[in-house]
Order: sequence, then structure tokens, then C-alpha cells
Amino acid sequence: MTKVLSVGGSIIAPDKPDVDFLSAFVAMCREWLDQDKSRRLILVAGGGAPARVYQNAYKEVAESGSTQFDSSAADWIGIMATRINAQLVKACFGDYCKNDVVYNPTLDDLKFDGQVLVAAGWKPGFSTDTDAVYLGEKFDAKTIVNLSNIEKVYTDDPRKNPDAKPLDTISWADFRKMVGDEWTPGKNCPFDPIASKKASELEMKVICAGVKNLNNIKAILNDEEFTGTTIG
Repeated sequence: MTKVLSVGGSIIAPDKPDVDFLSAFVAMCREWLDQDKSRRLILVAGGGAPARVYQNAYKEVAESGSTQFDSSAADWIGIMATRINAQLVKACFGDYCKNDVVYNPTLDDLKFDGQVLVAAGWKPGFSTDTDAVYLGEKFDAKTIVNLSNIEKVYTDDPRKNPDAKPLDTISWADFRKMVGDEWTPGKNCPFDPIASKKASELEMKVICAGVKNLNNIKAILNDEEFTGTTIG
């Protein structure tokens, strides 16, 4: 049984690596894996603060007139941030993760020898959400769990619209109307548009949930009742 967790970079490194969260999260995952040695986890790391800080620096340089802004270059900066976060996560799991961090999720000869496989950003044009979908397809995982700072998907941005309502479920058609079809570097949405298109075509289910309640994550892993939004 293989589960895919797309872990937002703002969870791993909100301003710097969150040691307390990482310690508790890794311990929870190890406990879950130890209960059944056939269980496997694929963890895809986002960019978090390093991505935002360096992308914003690049934008400021471009705005000063010193260079022309290139969205592909901005994406590469974000990708490199996901890779340092992924290396940190891999190190935290020790012997559970026997393979190198995955950069290209479409390689034919990807190996998954331990109980944990860690992945990072691949190339410009989408976020690590899309990498998670590719890995789910490759390793026959029908559900992607997207962990972030928000517990549920809302009808609108609750920070801007006080009337926005949380959703327990939403169809792919309705969700894709909300997030659109275009990706821009650093785009902030519950699940990126490119990943959403591919997941809907593969008839995958995506669960969006908050990451701070580890018991809730454990409930998701165990296919029990949970707090979050199911897209599908």
C-alpha cells in the first residue's frame, strides 16, 4: 500500500526549518510504517520560505531594471528550494528512505527500495503538486494527500472574502473552475492547475488537509474519518 503526501514548503520551512514539526511528523510516519511493513510513503517537498525569499529577490532585481524577468528562471529558483527541503526530509527519515531524492518523477527506472521515497521539484511549468500526481500514477497510488496550512478548501480566499465557506467535497470540474488552467511561479492555491488537470484525467482523488494536527493526518493514512476537503 503506497500513499503520496505532498507536503507544502511553508510547513517544512515557514521562515526556517520547523524542527518541532519535522520531529513530530517523522515520528508519526515511522510509527504508521512500522505497524505494517508493506506500507510505503512518497513524500513530495515544497519550497516554502527559501523559494519565496529568493524568488522575491529576483523579482526586485528585475523591477529595478537590471534584468528582464523570466518566469522560467523564477520557477528554477523555487525548484532549487524544494530540493534542499527534500534533502532535509530524506535525512530525517534515515534508513527508511534508501533512494536518492527524486527530481524527475517520469523516469522509467525509478527505484523505491525502502518504505519512504522523497521527491522534489522537477522542471518549470508547475509546482511539486504535479510531481506528486506523476509519482502517484507511477506507483499506483489513487489518492494524493495535499498537506498545507489550510484545513479545507474554501469557496473563495477566506483572507479576502469573509463570506468564503469551507468545503468537505468538490468535483474536479468545479475545483478547476476555481484554480484556472494557468501556472505562475509562486502561485498560491490549494492544488496547482496543472496537477489538477492531470489528476482529474487519471480519476485520482486529492485530499487537502491541514498539517498541524498529526492525529488527523494519521486518520487520513488509515482511511478513517478526517477533517479536510476531498476533490474528485
